[in-house]
Amino acid sequence: MAKASSESTGILYVIATPIGNLADLSARAAEMLASVDFVAAEDTRRGGRLMQHLGLDKKLVSLYEHNEDAQTVRLLGELKAGRKIALISDAGTPLISDPGLKLVASAKECGISVVSVPGPSAITAALSVSGIATDRFVFEGFLPRRPQQRRRRLEQLATESRTIVLFEAVHRIEASLKDLEAILGGDRQATIARELTKLHEQVVTATLTELTTRLGSDVPLLGEFVIVVAGASAAAAADDAEIVRVFRLLSDDLPPARAVTICAKICGRSRNDVYALTRA
Repeated sequence: MAKASSESTGILYVIATPIGNLADLSARAAEMLASVDFVAAEDTRRGGRLMQHLGLDKKLVSLYEHNEDAQTVRLLGELKAGRKIALISDAGTPLISDPGLKLVASAKECGISVVSVPGPSAITAALSVSGIATDRFVFEGFLPRRPQQRRRRLEQLATESRTIVLFEAVHRIEASLKDLEAILGGDRQATIARELTKLHEQVVTATLTELTTRLGSDVPLLGEFVIVVAGASAAAAADDAEIVRVFRLLSDDLPPARAVTICAKICGRSRNDVYALTRA
């Protein structure tokens, strides 16, 4: 790339792009994409299709997980030379389960302006149509890929009282939903939001047991998924906290297995429940 003519420091624009429907791109986002010197994209092919839709002939530079370190150094050099750069992800708001954090953090450390151009987000889109409490929520991104690690993380979330929002890939949605049902309880309310803003958008709210049953039938195993799960009730969270307290008192003097058994009898819960709550 040619050196920028300006001696001033450039600007990094963090621009949200559509999660499906291209008409959701804001007028400001389109204006900023037209004004920058080039675009750093998670996938230059998808970014290129967006540029084509906007009628823009922009230089695109890839910025993804495996080249993020090297590209951050390169892009910082361009910003210091006065370039204006747009950072976009494949869809939605950059940095939300996507690369770009190192570039944004490094730019701020160097005193370079970082400007948000907000817009679409699968998280808020799913929450807004879920019918589940939105006043307090926690975003967990993608659950761990390995079953044991995934279950351990869900066990840590079992008593979370805030609404839980998750992303999941189509090839893991069945396993994750079954683990959610087993660990959080089949009667917990949840929403599957599939292909948000796209032609075949589908939003289904039911219990985790019902969703597990419907997945693969009237909820096709196709597209991109967001899962919204209701938080644990205050009573359930208090009960679980008491189990942990009792177990810790018993484990001061007893082997773990024996403490689990006695705790289960005292609290009227299964050994599996006690084990799940106390091994996290």
